[in-house]
Amino acid sequence: MSAIGKVAERKPQAGPSSWWYRRGRFTASHIALTIMAATMLVPFSWMVLASFKPLQEVEQFNPFPSVWRFDNYLRVFEQVPFARYYFNSIFVAAWVTFLQCLTSAMAAYAFARLRWRGRDIVFRLYLATLMIPGVVVMIPNYTVMVKLHLLDSYVGLVVPAAFGAFGTFLLRQFMLTIPPSLDEAAEIDGATPWQIFWDVIMPLCRAGLVTLAIFTFLGNYGSFFWPLILVKSEHLRTLPIGMLYFDSVYGRQTNLIMAASVMNIVPLIILFVAAQRHIVRGVQLGAIKG
Repeated sequence: MSAIGKVAERKPQAGPSSWWYRRGRFTASHIALTIMAATMLVPFSWMVLASFKPLQEVEQFNPFPSVWRFDNYLRVFEQVPFARYYFNSIFVAAWVTFLQCLTSAMAAYAFARLRWRGRDIVFRLYLATLMIPGVVVMIPNYTVMVKLHLLDSYVGLVVPAAFGAFGTFLLRQFMLTIPPSLDEAAEIDGATPWQIFWDVIMPLCRAGLVTLAIFTFLGNYGSFFWPLILVKSEHLRTLPIGMLYFDSVYGRQTNLIMAASVMNIVPLIILFVAAQRHIVRGVQLGAIKG
């Protein structure tokens, strides 16, 4: 008998026991994930239920309200200009997202597709800024805004957040997966580097741009510390700053804070669920080549 035949004889055959083992592992993993998901949903569920409770019942152990106060959501708009806060958060986050995607794409193109002396060294230094905490650069940014007379303005809220090393790194990794032959073919046809960037590279980086746009919007929509120290006027307050006044001017109204929080995060949940396929695809493709 040949050696191949002996190996084939020793190979264990899949039987009912192995099928039950795989089935058991599959079931156990799903049960563990379900328990983890349910645990993570507990705070969110409490927040939603508390938003329908009267103020005196918010801190009680009973999870469900005795009287469902749907008017809590209307009172949020009556006590503070919540619609204005909503507009400011979306307006600032949208501009930051647009500018950061644009500047990150241009920088990533220079680091990934163009050849110039010291490119890799500059990229490493630029990437090293990711290790600097945001609190460290907050005071220098504030000083610059003071000197430029941009305090208490939309421009002051947008400009410091319009540039980021993470977006450049993500899009650079994504552009490295695009074959260089496309650039060479476009150059043969007479395309300039600017035309290659807009007409060849940018359409192929759509998944990476969508991923960066979602991450940037989610991060800046809930920004707290920078608007807190920069904004003084009420008409410029964003949602995180405006919600503080439910705990100061009008006393601690936890039920209204919960109602405002629900209206604050529901659009983000919808955006994330609708675009999660693009996020996963963009991150996976951006991590293929280093």
